[in-house]
Amino acid sequence: MDNTNGDIALAIFRTPELEDKENSAARLRIETLGASIDRVASEAADRAEVLHGLAQPQKTLPAKYFYDARGSQLFEEICGLPEYYPTRTEAWILDRYAVEVADATGPCELVELGSGSSTKTRALLDAYRNLGGALRYVPIDVSRTILTESAKQLLRDYPTLEVRGAVATYDRALAALSFKFAPTDLPSRMLVFLGSSLGNLTLEECDRFFGQVRGFLDAGEYFLLGVDLHKSTAQLDAAYNDSRGVTAAFNLNMLAHLNRRFGADFDRANFQHRAFYNEGDRQIEMHLRCLHSHEVQLGDRRFAFTEGETIRTEISRKFDVDAVRAQLDRYDLEPVNIWRDPQGWFASILSRRRVR
Repeated sequence: MDNTNGDIALAIFRTPELEDKENSAARLRIETLGASIDRVASEAADRAEVLHGLAQPQKTLPAKYFYDARGSQLFEEICGLPEYYPTRTEAWILDRYAVEVADATGPCELVELGSGSSTKTRALLDAYRNLGGALRYVPIDVSRTILTESAKQLLRDYPTLEVRGAVATYDRALAALSFKFAPTDLPSRMLVFLGSSLGNLTLEECDRFFGQVRGFLDAGEYFLLGVDLHKSTAQLDAAYNDSRGVTAAFNLNMLAHLNRRFGADFDRANFQHRAFYNEGDRQIEMHLRCLHSHEVQLGDRRFAFTEGETIRTEISRKFDVDAVRAQLDRYDLEPVNIWRDPQGWFASILSRRRVR
């Protein structure tokens, strides 16, 4: 048989577009961290966590249930709202100072908790690309959908980038101390935690988180943290009660997620979004307020709701830079530099795991 036609056909089939696609695929891997864990046991633990929260005098729900595919989309919309200052303010800091971050650390593998769309991370990727050498990014998010979509876009925009993503919660990612997908020739790592997500943790959870960060990083490696600073109550209230109602939809979507995940029968029409600044505790609180007395079934449990009762779905604490710096230092995380926006609304803190 004449092989000429086959060779021509192969040459035609392997278009530049196909080669680009194959190249991108080779530079991308997304894993579910802890996939070997017993799924039945994991599901039972998640269900027990929800049941425990609903049984408290102040009913609560874990904020991680905001982030199904729809919730992740709504959060991206929130980040673009005019009232929601944190995203654009932190983006301004990173755009202006990412080069200083890269110069301070030298070439690094970037590991980001709660990466979302990775929009703000691009300033860091640009800065590290300019240093030369390998460009490696490890995004971690609970939503596989947004993780995959954002990674594919990054690969198109950064031809030398390698992405090794993980579908996981913060706790699971940080607990996996061997979490290095493959050997890398980069001399260091930087753990990135943007968006002031630290504010979603209670004081006790914050201490536990910093302990996990210390355990995750090797001596001499870096931690870049974004924190939302104290400001006026009016500005904070407006940021979490936007005029378009996107934050309200985001909050209520949690109930749809729980219905689908655990077979609950929450009726979103029975609840209303409520967010306010608790000045005493210096934290925004997001709640779902019950409009009519009724009961909700979740598995074999029923929960009574009275009119006006709330489920607390999130807190967002606001910080003082000096207090955060002192707390980091207690966990062997030495502050290297701190960058703020001109209004003093937000801060990015770079610290380094102490070398003993």
